[in-house]
Amino acid sequence: MKEVNQQTLTGERALFQGHDLHITNSIFVDGESPLKHGKNLAIDHTIFKYKYPLWYSDHTQLDHTTWQPAAHAGAWYAKDMTMAHSMIRATKTFRHAQNLHLDDVTFADAGETLWWCDDLHLDNVTATGDYFGMNSTNVVVNNLKVNGNYAFDGSKNVEVHNSTFITHDAFWNCDNVTIYDSTIIGEYLAWNTKNLTFVNCWLESEQGLCYVDHLTMRNCSLVNTNLSFEYCSDIDATINTTIDSVKNPINGHISAPAIGDIIFDDPAIDQHQTTITTQEATHEQ
Repeated sequence: MKEVNQQTLTGERALFQGHDLHITNSIFVDGESPLKHGKNLAIDHTIFKYKYPLWYSDHTQLDHTTWQPAAHAGAWYAKDMTMAHSMIRATKTFRHAQNLHLDDVTFADAGETLWWCDDLHLDNVTATGDYFGMNSTNVVVNNLKVNGNYAFDGSKNVEVHNSTFITHDAFWNCDNVTIYDSTIIGEYLAWNTKNLTFVNCWLESEQGLCYVDHLTMRNCSLVNTNLSFEYCSDIDATINTTIDSVKNPINGHISAPAIGDIIFDDPAIDQHQTTITTQEATHEQ
């Protein structure tokens, strides 16, 4: 590979269509799209200071890189990219990208980041910002920390492990999401989602888990959550904490130590289709 070492690169498309390059100890100062259509790139200990640096790149490895705020929309339509030990301070960093592997990456301003991406692996990632991961598919996550609203809206085939979300309206409009050993804090969790599973999770969500089709919960804590399961179907939920209230589930089974209020006030709901079990009684409505 050709070495680009300790360079200050300026101007639009400074290394346009660059290929088989090792870029190290360098700074991309200004000029749009410096590495557009790049291929076979190894980039380390490098700073990006301006926008669109890696559009349409193919087979890129980044390690110990820093992306300053003006380097927004940094890697759209990229394929086969790994990024490790990096700090991204810019918004909209990934869109329509494929085969991304991120490890030990911090998104300090993650607004509108990772949209419409496919085949996405996140390990030890921290993200602060709204609409993280929207409409992405085939996502595997371990130790992700998200602080921002509407995470993973519209995503499909998502598997999450050992993660923490502080986020309003997380996992809305999704299909096929499984979350293990994680904490989620935020209102209106997972509305309008299909095929949703929680295993060993701790959840706090005002009016969470409504309008879900095929909801499975195994050994989960559900605290400070009222009017839950409204218009949910095919529920199989085993909860190990008291649920504040349950309202108008369509069908299935809900088990908890206790439930504050069980509300059926929609005449269109057949109450006999839902079994609710507590330590005090079994309610076959």
